[in-house]
Amino acid sequence: MKLLVDSGSTKADWISIDETGKVLFTTQTLGLNPEVLGKDQVIARLEDKFDISHNKKSVSHLFFYGAGCGTERMKNFLAGIFKEYFPNAVVSVHEDTYAAVYATTPRNEKAIVAILGTGSNCSYFDGVVLHQKVDSLGYIAMDDCSGNQFGRHLIRGYYFNKMPKDLATAFEKAHDLEADVIKHNLYKEPNPNAYLATFAKFLIQHKGHEFCKKIIYSCMEDFVELYIKQYENYKDVPVHFIGSIAFYLKDELEEVLGKHKIKVGNVLRRPIDGLIAYHSLSK
Repeated sequence: MKLLVDSGSTKADWISIDETGKVLFTTQTLGLNPEVLGKDQVIARLEDKFDISHNKKSVSHLFFYGAGCGTERMKNFLAGIFKEYFPNAVVSVHEDTYAAVYATTPRNEKAIVAILGTGSNCSYFDGVVLHQKVDSLGYIAMDDCSGNQFGRHLIRGYYFNKMPKDLATAFEKAHDLEADVIKHNLYKEPNPNAYLATFAKFLIQHKGHEFCKKIIYSCMEDFVELYIKQYENYKDVPVHFIGSIAFYLKDELEEVLGKHKIKVGNVLRRPIDGLIAYHSLSK
């Protein structure tokens, strides 16, 4: 039994396949980002799902693609937990960008591959090897144009009284904006980046409002300048996107990238289904 996992900070999608590629089960856990979780928290999230805990000794290979796995230290940390939890499995841990690459470039063509979800990332795939010019420093310092950055902009706009009254009233109805509640989630609960990203749904729902539109386009312009343009051939290859932010704001992405003569390629909400073909018997 092989386990294929695509994990963001908010949630992780799991698919179990046999040697022929037949799906045995699918499930979902909370996200397993090693940058914000400890060993006990990771194990608790695994134990919470019967399909995973019940079959842990039957797993022969675990292919994990996750947010927060961009450094060797984090890869090794998470791989160590998995090797202990799945005692008979050969464990492979990669950053989530690899899942995005395998899902969006089935013919292994050259492309820039970006993730716009709870967090954000951008890499260049030369057809064989993934290249990354900017190491992510996580949600506090980076994650431009991500769900958590959008959430941060909304909260700041609300608290600094820059959000128009009509939008602020709707925002109050959609979320508990008490200062103590926000601070508790940011500083006392795990995954503050995922908490911030929950506000992004409001931004997308009100994307026609001038206040929200300004945030969206400004963040997208930053992503183009700071991430995509790191690669000299950004006009020569397609830019593929993975993630809910990219998926629900595809029109805006195409407009912004079009201004810079950049071609938008595939835009997928999640890559997990594409991993089945990649991890077929021939792989």
